[in-house]
Amino acid sequence: MSERSCIYAGAVLHRRIRPRQHVLKHSCFWLYLDLDELEELHRRRKLFSLNRFNLMSLHMRDFGDGSQTPLREQALKHLDVAGVDLNGGRIMLMAMPRILGYGFNPLSIWYCHHSSGALRAVIYEVHNTFGERHSYLIPVDDDARVHRHGCGKSFYVSPFMDMDLHYDFTLAAPDETMSVAIRTSDRQGAMLNAVMSGKRLDFTDGALARLLVTHPLASMKVMAAIHVHAAILWWKGLKLRARTPAPFFTLEIVRQPAT
Repeated sequence: MSERSCIYAGAVLHRRIRPRQHVLKHSCFWLYLDLDELEELHRRRKLFSLNRFNLMSLHMRDFGDGSQTPLREQALKHLDVAGVDLNGGRIMLMAMPRILGYGFNPLSIWYCHHSSGALRAVIYEVHNTFGERHSYLIPVDDDARVHRHGCGKSFYVSPFMDMDLHYDFTLAAPDETMSVAIRTSDRQGAMLNAVMSGKRLDFTDGALARLLVTHPLASMKVMAAIHVHAAILWWKGLKLRARTPAPFFTLEIVRQPAT
């Protein structure tokens, strides 16, 4: 049986519009993992491990509720509460791996498919630099190629952004390319646009080795970029917002208005 898991190599672009213009762009890559294939990938790849140190690895405690409960089992429990039945369909996780044991994912995306192949829900798992995470589970009730949905912000991420904001997501089911766009707005309009995009690579040891050369210490660079650009924004005069403490992990189900 051919593997569904693969890699997407590309870039992240953040364009802040108000109250100060600022652009952040850096190369990045993500693993696109079928949760049913994690053990097989662990056995077959020399440079990738599950829950163990390696050049690249995925640790289950970095996602969901942080426990060792299988990720698919966690997702299915939340989907059941949301009334979403996949009928045995696959769940794909888009996330950055740990590199040499270190990892940080500002955003991980769970694509939840029905057995027919149709996308039936998306879980946006947001991580902040304080070790907290929050997930927005959004059911999908159409078979469009490109999906658009939104939700209110309810989790503290950036010290330069208020809480009374709205997210608009635009994404297509990954194939030869991957693209996810997120617009953050207030009552006056767009404040920040972010885009993740990449091209598909086979999940091989050769591809992993090349990424270690072309994207060295990618996870550490993400964290470094967050703090460097935060310092630049502060220098540009943006005011800090007080942090709103949150539980370690929370999940909310977001119902979309009828269209």
